[in-house]
Amino acid sequence: MKTVVLIPCYNEAPTIAKVVASFKALAPDVDVYVYDNNSTDDTGRIATEAGAIVVPEYRQGKGFVVRSMFRDIDADCYVMVDGDDTYRADEALALCALVHEGRADMVIGDRLSSTYFEQNKRRFHGVGNRLVRSLVNRIFHSDVHDIMTGCRCFSRTFIKSFPVLSGGFQIETEMTIHALDGRFLIREVPIDYRDRPEGSVSKLDTFPDGFRVLNTIVGLFRDYRPMVFFGIISLLLFVVSLIMFAVPLAEYLETGLVSRLPTLVVAVAFGTSALLSLVLGVVLESTRIQSKQFYELALTLLKEQNEIKQAVRG
Repeated sequence: MKTVVLIPCYNEAPTIAKVVASFKALAPDVDVYVYDNNSTDDTGRIATEAGAIVVPEYRQGKGFVVRSMFRDIDADCYVMVDGDDTYRADEALALCALVHEGRADMVIGDRLSSTYFEQNKRRFHGVGNRLVRSLVNRIFHSDVHDIMTGCRCFSRTFIKSFPVLSGGFQIETEMTIHALDGRFLIREVPIDYRDRPEGSVSKLDTFPDGFRVLNTIVGLFRDYRPMVFFGIISLLLFVVSLIMFAVPLAEYLETGLVSRLPTLVVAVAFGTSALLSLVLGVVLESTRIQSKQFYELALTLLKEQNEIKQAVRG
């Protein structure tokens, strides 16, 4: 099976040569692609000298880089790591075994079950990872240990059927949720994580990027679970409507009159909004089911294409 290594990069001059060289030393026949996302240092030149195939990506953001990598490159197994030398090449390549054996469509290099909390020196990043993990697992009824790891391995079926929507660092969360919703085979393997070496600077802005990730989770919850999302909103509106309606109702039962007409009007408005939200959830859920049907058919066609390509290679 053809395996490639994908490295999205932005200003990783201090570490990219070591990352590329480590993969080339372990797997000389594996193509290493470095997608240079408008770096202002010598990342592209250094990566080329180290033996990587460098491709420029002019739209700023990791999501755009991943989108281009997944569209451009054709292989059977894809290893994706960051260019900051926080992951070991041997462990990243070892993830391929599960894809080669057909036991996984996405293999997650699980940092959080290993050395992440000991090595990571950036405040609040550990809290953010735990929060995202908890939210995703609760919303999607899953048990994924590391949602936002930058070390993963993918099958061709996953890569060519993944619609990239995020433009930034939310892409890892989007990958995980898409895999859960699409019922892909997901495996997690604990890997070592080491903090960035001296001179290498993180591109993450803790709070702005954290809020973007949380916003992405809410948006994907709405899109992937519309009945639950709008059902919760409907229930909340209905409860408020009942509480407000109880006041004029009690007054009417006691006196036969309704003096608090504005309260009654607002209660009815909340009740109507609750009903509309419920109907919206039902309609969107029906649309989602139809989309899933078309998606499953597309996966079947993609599998047939993969089998034809492998037969031609054989």
